[in-house]
Amino acid sequence: MILEAAILNVIPGQETQFEHDFAIAGQYISAIKGYLRHSLNKCIEQPNQYLLLVEWETLEDHTIGFRQSAEYLEWKKLLHQYYEPFPVVQHYQTLA
Repeated sequence: MILEAAILNVIPGQETQFEHDFAIAGQYISAIKGYLRHSLNKCIEQPNQYLLLVEWETLEDHTIGFRQSAEYLEWKKLLHQYYEPFPVVQHYQTLA
């Protein structure tokens, strides 16, 4: 299992619309082979910051399967306008 993690800094004042659009975007990521589950967590100290965690079966399910799909283009259209700066996405393997 691979854990994808990204800190999403949303443009201040756009949090409510981002949360609405993110709920819609969930249908696109969850349709991809190898997708297991995801969560979106809102920061308490910085209300415009979110932590996105996505579990994938393999790294390639995310980096190729999702990122090269039509679903990703829809995800991108819905969400990429909200980020400032654009998030860095990192992947983790469970060791213990």
